[in-house]
Amino acid sequence: MSVEDEIQFERDGNVARVWLNRPWKKNCVTLPILRRLDEIITEVDADPELRVLVLRGRGGTFCSGFDLDELQADYIGSSTAMDVAVVSAKVCDRLYSMSTPSVAVLEGYVTAGGFELMISCDFAIASDDAQIGDFHIRRALFGGAGPIYRVPRMIGIRKTKELMLTGKLLSGVEAADFDLINKSAPAEELDATVEEFISHLTDKSPFQMRITKMTIDRSLEADIQSLMVMEHLAVGVTLNSKDAAEGVAAFLEKREPNWKGR
Repeated sequence: MSVEDEIQFERDGNVARVWLNRPWKKNCVTLPILRRLDEIITEVDADPELRVLVLRGRGGTFCSGFDLDELQADYIGSSTAMDVAVVSAKVCDRLYSMSTPSVAVLEGYVTAGGFELMISCDFAIASDDAQIGDFHIRRALFGGAGPIYRVPRMIGIRKTKELMLTGKLLSGVEAADFDLINKSAPAEELDATVEEFISHLTDKSPFQMRITKMTIDRSLEADIQSLMVMEHLAVGVTLNSKDAAEGVAAFLEKREPNWKGR
């Protein structure tokens, strides 16, 4: 199979749907797949018609991590070992930082590299019976694409240590209780839950979505005074946007807004 078969990109109206498609290997990823995902993220983020990216896996599993056959054959004990971390971190950071919001849809195994992809998305919705966890420590490996700096900001230090030092797997229900994901749903209701969730993203101003997401993403990286300045600038930019004018006009005229995206 070509890499385009192993990671599929579909445009569905204003939704970008990206599928990992190696179900016979529980959708474990390779460097070519990660590099292709990087290209897809860039393409989606540059397209003003696309309002949200949905990432999921074919065959009832999200992603079980990096392909260990490839890791053993090409990277363990090799001078190219760092490539795995560099490419993985680059792609996960690109996913986290993109202006288009992203939603991970979680089924089956969400482990190791799959866990890293999940925490790099803005939102995560899981099947109640999904199996979610960092898992690296079970194989004496280290996750180099986000767990040590993203997970503590999501769930705190103690719960992060519980996940990463034990390698435990959480069900979707447990992951929601951990505040690691947004919500879980019974397997037969997962698709409907996802579609209902993303409908609340695609009907908003794409311009304001970008501004708000950017400021939230930076909120844990700066001091309060710097954030106040950024907040003031965001208000100034917003009040001079066509979408703000349209949003106010639509409210006053009691109609649905027609967003301009600028």
